Amino acid sequence: MRHLSPTDPTPRDLGFAMPPEWAPHAATWMSWPADDDLWFGHLEDVRAEFAELVRTIARFESVQLLVRDDESEQDARERLGSADVKFHRVPLDDVWLRDNGPIFVRREGGVSNDETRATSSLDPQPPSLSFINWRFNAWGGKFDWENDDRVPEYVAGALNAAHWDRPEVLEGGGLEVNGAGVGLTTRSCFLTDTRNPGLDEAGYAALLRETLGIEKLLWLDGGLENDHTDGHIDTITRFTDERTIVTSVEPDEDDPNHEVMARNLIALRNMTDAQGRPFRIVELPLPANYLEGAEGRLPPTYANFYIGNGFVAVPQYGDPNDRRALEILAPLFPGREVIGLSSRAIIQGGGSFHCVTQQQPAGTVWKGE
Repeated sequence: MRHLSPTDPTPRDLGFAMPPEWAPHAATWMSWPADDDLWFGHLEDVRAEFAELVRTIARFESVQLLVRDDESEQDARERLGSADVKFHRVPLDDVWLRDNGPIFVRREGGVSNDETRATSSLDPQPPSLSFINWRFNAWGGKFDWENDDRVPEYVAGALNAAHWDRPEVLEGGGLEVNGAGVGLTTRSCFLTDTRNPGLDEAGYAALLRETLGIEKLLWLDGGLENDHTDGHIDTITRFTDERTIVTSVEPDEDDPNHEVMARNLIALRNMTDAQGRPFRIVELPLPANYLEGAEGRLPPTYANFYIGNGFVAVPQYGDPNDRRALEILAPLFPGREVIGLSSRAIIQGGGSFHCVTQQQPAGTVWKGE
């Protein structure tokens, strides 16, 4: 297993880039919830929702599930039964694998040039797969993070994958990509002084160009009220294809989310892709009802959906807008089953389905040759 540092050739140098979430997956990585205190006494309900999510994903692709102890593994095995799940015993602090897990990059396949073959029998080669191991500090030191920061190294060992180790803090939920050179993020998250002090918009643009193949980085101002991630993009605004963006809106002018979402919508309508073409912008309502948690208002959102092989899992909250959200999203994912699943307990922890998943794109694991 080879480790590459910032002094080695970058992913971009070697032709790697982050694929979009809708590209084919080899598997989904997740972590099983284990700490009742972190869930404010809701662990049983959270595990029930997790089990339904894992079983749904496993209908379409393999799930690689991290469990931190005997009790967690036994509980998960009992709830998941014969689902297509592989268990990994790993020390864990929490479950937000989108943020503490690896961010995979892929190099598209070419042709074999094996001199033992005639040139007339050149064979297509599958994509090569690697990842970036960013630092994770629990959104600026808000919670325990030391075990979760080690998860990418465990994944590297499990896959025997060469990968890049970076000194910067970066969470997967803070970045959206369209697979065609465009990235989308928020200033409220990336520009905090508890992540990468001194790294400005231009610095991030250069960093993400070399590591993830993002040629054009677009910025929104902020996210949802009381989002402990400081406004991750995946809670409000998502790509559904190269040219389409779905973004959260709040029509109630008295709601604290109204102004930020309105500014984001105006900004998106003035943005263009890597070729200078405007995006198609689709408005997605936030849940209509106010949800209260142990630490104040919760940030429920339908934008935190997860795209997998043949499906999209969309969080539902027992809210009047649940059905409307599914009706808006379904036409944006032709060929995929758009599935609504309960996330009323999971949101007690501050996130939902996208936050607890990390896709492993299809491809042959790169050994660093």
